[in-house]
Amino acid sequence: MTTSFRVVIPARHSSMRLPGKPLLDIAGKPMVVRVLERARQAGAAEIWVATDHEGIYAAVRAEGGQAIMTRPDHPSGTDRLAEVALLQGWDDGDIVVNVQGDEPLIAPELIVAVAQALAADSGASIATAAHPLKDVAEAFNPNVVKVVCDGRGRALYFSRAPIPWARDAWLADRSALPPGLPMLRHVGLYAYRVGFLKQYAQLVPSPLEQWEALEQLRALWHGHGIGVVVLDEAPAAGVDTVEDLARVRQIFAANA
Repeated sequence: MTTSFRVVIPARHSSMRLPGKPLLDIAGKPMVVRVLERARQAGAAEIWVATDHEGIYAAVRAEGGQAIMTRPDHPSGTDRLAEVALLQGWDDGDIVVNVQGDEPLIAPELIVAVAQALAADSGASIATAAHPLKDVAEAFNPNVVKVVCDGRGRALYFSRAPIPWARDAWLADRSALPPGLPMLRHVGLYAYRVGFLKQYAQLVPSPLEQWEALEQLRALWHGHGIGVVVLDEAPAAGVDTVEDLARVRQIFAANA
């Protein structure tokens, strides 16, 4: 059975490390358009680029895409998605996938997978993804977010700390990951039910979220289930730095 879902691509012009990131050129097209092209391959019922910048809006429209102007003061992409859902009048049970505007290499199959995972779990409000973590340096890197899941495949907790903690193995040696340790690295792709998005702005931030600086902990704190799709391998990385941009440009040039 085919899962019906929508995609929203939040795209802000301001960026600390790469100003104007959504409009940076990748093989002759703005980055946000490259993301839009990937999302189109996923078969979404609708795709909207949500932005607060006229230049991004115009670039998407020039490529035949749907764009919508949203408020400039949203604290997160999730809040921007919620505004789009309200403006479009989507039903509470509808599924929306948040595809970041700096993911020009995102696999369409991954977008479909998180949408299907949420559709299959009626008790969850959100679905996301993760993959096995294989590098001990990443395990102890606070910039790498880890997730542990329950027997149903839902998230128990997200953390910047190494979880689960291999007590006995790391007491003896922390230079390697113990064989079989089920450590998962979180992938920041989310599918939401619209009903959750409508509630999101009213959810009080949790102490855990504030200490860990992880927005998804707010949903867990308030009792919302988060399903986790476990991938075999890490997906292609997004664009955060000048080096990332050069790498992505090389990949597009090689595949031209």
